[in-house]
Amino acid sequence: MAETNRQWILAQRPSGEPTHDDFELRETEKPSPDANEVLVDLSYMSVDPYMRGRMRDAESYAEPWDVGAPMEAGAVGTVEESNHPDFTVGDTVVGNLRWADYVAVDGAELSHVRTGDAPVSTALGVLGMPGRTAYFGLYDVGEPTPGDTVVVSGAAGAVGSTVGQLAKLAGCEVIGYAGSDEKVQYLEGELGYDRGINYTDEDVRDALRDATDGVDVYYDNVGGPITDAVMDHLNVDARVVVCGQIAHYNDTERPTGPRHFGNLIQTRARVEGILVRDFAPRFQQATERLAEWVASGDLTYRETVTDGLENAPDAFLGLFEGENIGKQLVKLD
Repeated sequence: MAETNRQWILAQRPSGEPTHDDFELRETEKPSPDANEVLVDLSYMSVDPYMRGRMRDAESYAEPWDVGAPMEAGAVGTVEESNHPDFTVGDTVVGNLRWADYVAVDGAELSHVRTGDAPVSTALGVLGMPGRTAYFGLYDVGEPTPGDTVVVSGAAGAVGSTVGQLAKLAGCEVIGYAGSDEKVQYLEGELGYDRGINYTDEDVRDALRDATDGVDVYYDNVGGPITDAVMDHLNVDARVVVCGQIAHYNDTERPTGPRHFGNLIQTRARVEGILVRDFAPRFQQATERLAEWVASGDLTYRETVTDGLENAPDAFLGLFEGENIGKQLVKLD
């Protein structure tokens, strides 16, 4: 009897917040690699907020999934078979793969995992896409200088937790918004944030006003009322880095706006979006610097790990409930 493979399929397009009905776990035969392909046994899989956009039938920076088609994610795994000259059995690789136990993929779509002494899972987190997004978004777009006040929304997430630490390394005062007292304690006690704000039980405007006289860099992972508050508190020549808008990903109608352009006239602030793929020629540079800081202890990280491919939808849906601290991963059996 042929070996089997499980993979998650987009069952239907969600309306509003996704539910378990939008996912279907199918069982198929284990794939075999064709010419130039590699068979990967997946060990860790990433789930990320941007994937909500791929569930829509709408043009975006990430191509939508078709209904009935396999879902995809950043993943790390071990080469089980190889028909590609760059990979041998036993290599640890990373790529944009399927939500599955096994994947046969062209070797050109894979990279070797080189995380040094750090766990291979960090290739999906602090030493992967989220870490590089924090690095380029803060340093290239936010352009912090010593003494700046940097505010981060979604500060305890995969990107935000790295942004805050990089801002401290740049000599900045750092304030972060998070959704629980536990996360605020993580920001202030482990990551070195100067102030954490629990947006679930503090007034987001009053708390920011009490914490600082003005904001020089705002790293926005969330949107919504937090962004409304920060935009009213920008300093002259402030920089706003728009990385994510998770507060709006499940909206069925686009919020009205823009409401903040008048603030930009007064402050001469700059607002710029960040797509990490635009910095692909410099990925190695960023990863090497991040790895040095991890090795020295200047940069720490957390991973929230859900066990079992069958529980991948739970891990994804939990992102919208704020259940994760740091990078949300799925560990495959």
